[in-house]
Amino acid sequence: MTRSRAFASVLFTAAALLGVGVAPASAHTSAAAATSCYGGEKTLTYHYQTAAKEYGTYTTSSRCSDINIRLDSGTPEGWYLDACVVFVDHTTKCNNDDAYTTHGTEWGTVATDVKDGTHFILRIHAYDQDARDVTFHLAY
Repeated sequence: MTRSRAFASVLFTAAALLGVGVAPASAHTSAAAATSCYGGEKTLTYHYQTAAKEYGTYTTSSRCSDINIRLDSGTPEGWYLDACVVFVDHTTKCNNDDAYTTHGTEWGTVATDVKDGTHFILRIHAYDQDARDVTFHLAY
């Protein structure tokens, strides 16, 4: 009799959890990871210049597995920044075959799968001359 009560209790608990729409653990984990990654973002400002501007040196941590950037949501439409990272302990050139990637107001990845403890600088270049004083966010 005790076994059937325990089994019934387990079934009742499972049904109750399904009924309230509990999200799978993986959904909670990925949302928490994104929140902690972007929650540690740095806010920086780019002032237009003809040459690329460097920010850092920064050190990656377990908070993010990628290096991410986005322009402030108040940035005028059509303004973009080009970005790359330089892993300073290994090279003086940008990642991605020394190429920049263009970024706007949505989070974008500048470098992926970066090991914890990696030292890097962020190199920014204006996409065009409209990008005069642009606030952006860096998460790593």
